[in-house]
Amino acid sequence: MTEILCYDDSYLREFDATVIDTAPKGVMLDRTAFYPGGGGQPADSGTLTAGEVPYTVKRLSRQDGKLVHEIDGDLPPVGASMHGELDWDRRYLLMRTHTALHILCGVVWRDYGAQVTGGNMQPGSARMDFEFENMSADFAERMETLVNEEVQAARGIEIKTLPREEAFSIPDLIRTKINLLPPAITEIRTVNITGLDLQADGGTHVANTSEVGAISVVGHESKGRINKRLRIRIDA
Repeated sequence: MTEILCYDDSYLREFDATVIDTAPKGVMLDRTAFYPGGGGQPADSGTLTAGEVPYTVKRLSRQDGKLVHEIDGDLPPVGASMHGELDWDRRYLLMRTHTALHILCGVVWRDYGAQVTGGNMQPGSARMDFEFENMSADFAERMETLVNEEVQAARGIEIKTLPREEAFSIPDLIRTKINLLPPAITEIRTVNITGLDLQADGGTHVANTSEVGAISVVGHESKGRINKRLRIRIDA
């Protein structure tokens, strides 16, 4: 089992680890700071180094339930020490982008009570779908004003891991239309934008909304009778 360090510290840029197994396309480590991907957030990229040999991490995947760092070249043996380094500029931009989505989600839930029906992100851009019957250009402009007010409010962000029963005693913890958390998960990670938004989430985030920077609402679309999409962008 790989310990995923970024769940506890999103700002960790480098780490040391040991190869515990190999796969046809990569290595499995005892610990990693690479975010494995999920919840709409892409996996991290970066490098692993064994001795003097650098490897580019092409992608992260799950094979037989194990997290694989996929790399090219001759694989280091089991027991080898590796040093990992994230592509930090990309990761930090994803952290800012993910937090921007939570700000948007928090504002929409607070003011309209609309659930999320989908979402996705790339570094610096993202989209989120909501259960709305109607959405106008005026609404999108209003959202841009409101989300940037929350950025400027410099709200602190707290990450916790709670037992499932305790987590689900929190009202409205799940903001998606469908609860995507499997029953087998016994601990729930929560992201709390103080005073605005508290929900279950497994991704990486900044520590304060002020780090997000200006958010632009760059588009709105109808994706169905009660499914409307907002697109956002933040400056790199």
